[in-house]
Order: sequence, then C-alpha cells, then structure tokens
Amino acid sequence: MFTYIRGTWLVLMFSSMLAGANAQSPIHAASAVEKNLASDKFTIVAPFPPGGPVDMLARILAEGLQKFYSQSALVENLPGAQGNLGMDKVKKAKPDGHTLLVIPAGNLTINPTLMRNFPFQVDRDFAAITMIAKAPNVLVASTQVQVKNVKELIDLAKSKPNTLSYASPGIGSGLHLAGELFKQQAGVDLLHVPYKGTAPALNDVLGGTVPLMFSNLPATLPHIRSGKLVALGITDVVRSGVAGDLPTLQEQGIKGVVVTSWYGLLSSAGTPSDITSQLAKDAQLIFTQVHIKEQLRAQGLIEVLQKPDEFASYIAQETSTWAKIIRSKHIEAE
Repeated sequence: MFTYIRGTWLVLMFSSMLAGANAQSPIHAASAVEKNLASDKFTIVAPFPPGGPVDMLARILAEGLQKFYSQSALVENLPGAQGNLGMDKVKKAKPDGHTLLVIPAGNLTINPTLMRNFPFQVDRDFAAITMIAKAPNVLVASTQVQVKNVKELIDLAKSKPNTLSYASPGIGSGLHLAGELFKQQAGVDLLHVPYKGTAPALNDVLGGTVPLMFSNLPATLPHIRSGKLVALGITDVVRSGVAGDLPTLQEQGIKGVVVTSWYGLLSSAGTPSDITSQLAKDAQLIFTQVHIKEQLRAQGLIEVLQKPDEFASYIAQETSTWAKIIRSKHIEAE
C-alpha cells in the first residue's frame, strides 16, 4: 500500500492484488470537491507562445495537477490578439475548474482601459483563483550614461531636460507606465521610445542607442550581473529575493513607483467557490515545493500565492490604479 499525503487528506492507492469490493479508489478519502476535480482532464490555457514565463508557469501547474488528481493536464498555447484569444476560450469554457488560464498582469489590469473595445469584463467573465508568481521590474541604464544611482540620474535629467529617453516594449505596457510614474514622482522629463517587444528595446539599451529602460528583472538580470547594464533601482516596496543587493526606488526617495510583473490563475465565471479555493490550495502546494521555487528564482520569479478573494481584490485595485494613469496621460494602444 502506498500512502500519499497532500494537504489534509490521504490518498490510499492499492495494488491490483487488492482490487475488488474492498479496494479503495485513489480519491477514496478525498473531499467532494477533490473528487469532482479528479473526474476529468485539465486544460491549462497559455495565451502566448511557448518559451516565456506564462508557458513555464502553465507547465509547472499542469504537471502538479496531473500528479494530484491522476488526470491528464495539458497546456494549450493560444497566442493571438494580444492574449485575447486564449482569454476568450477560458471565458466560454464550462465553469467546473478543468479549463484554467495562466496570464500576465497587463491583460487583466491594463488592457481593460488601454484597449478600445476590450472584449472582456474581467470581474464578470472570469473567476479569480490566485496569483502564482511575480518579478519586480528594474530601472536600468546603458553603461554609456555613466550614472550609478537614481540621484545621479535625476541630477543628469534635470541638467538636460527633454534629452534623456527611456525604452519600453510598447505604448501602454506596464513598463511604459512605470516610466510615466517615475517621471511624475521624480519630477523629471524623459522621452518615451516605444518598441514592439522587450527584446528590441533591451538590445538598443545594451547598445547605447537609448540610455534607459524599465524592464522586468528576469530579462535584465544576466546583463546586470555581467556588467553590460547598470541597475539603478527595483520597482517594488522591498528588495528582490533574487537580487537582494539592488536597492528599491523607494529606498532612494522615489515613492509610489511600485510596478511588478505578475502572473495569475483564473477560470471561467461561475466556477464554484469551493473549486477555486481548492485550486488555490493546489497551486500553493505546487509552487512552494523547494525545487519549483529554485526553478522560479533562476528566472527571477518569486512565488506569491493568494486566496481567490484576495486575488480578485488585487486585480480590481491595480485596474483602478492603471486606469487613472492611462486616462490622465491620454495613453492609447497603437
């Protein structure tokens, strides 16, 4: 007999020798909601191509759910329409917790205001389950700028108004909005240079074509460590667990620039609360395993697990914050 402990319940798996009237199924001691989840396969929708953090997190989740429930759990990459294609599939799915969505923050909290005719109302069309992980963003400078901290950058920007520029992955991206927040809080003028994606923007900062950029830590950490970029500050309230020697902007006197890249887990609206609560517990067990935490940290990510109601409130709060900034700056998607 093999005993597998998960959470507060036991799964008793008997060998074929014990098959018969007295044999117990793998979910014999499970709760009703766990039996329900174990009744069908899982589809984890990743609305972006394979290879990025969304895909990685979806595959970790799928592997964990497959082990927990002895059901197949497949990742379906559905890129298109800036993530809206995958979101639409989950919106229309049966609300039973078997079709799940792993998605970055911007699709939930920025796009509703930024995109004209955004086809979803997040709190109406989806059921929040939990945040999975986050990565702080970091303000970096080209080595050609010759500044070592935020104070030196501000002094330089004020001595040469409207001459320094910063790159971003695109108009309305979280990293563009981080730059707008920084300008506001630091009282400096910086020119925004939008690109079509993080890679070309980062390449031009590395080459010195553009002096500054707000970028997510996983993308820039190798270049910071190699000395090809100068890290000026973390955009979070605390230092990063994967780059603890980098000070926050707040430590350097710039308040209110708290912009993290995070990834969440949702299902379709109408999913019963006992199912979303169980899936949140499952995600916590999966992503707090030591080897998974090490895998995340290697990518600059830190696991952050929440209860469904906490996650729903966080989404609403961030959506309101970004809506004010987008409208006040008259930012529109290209």
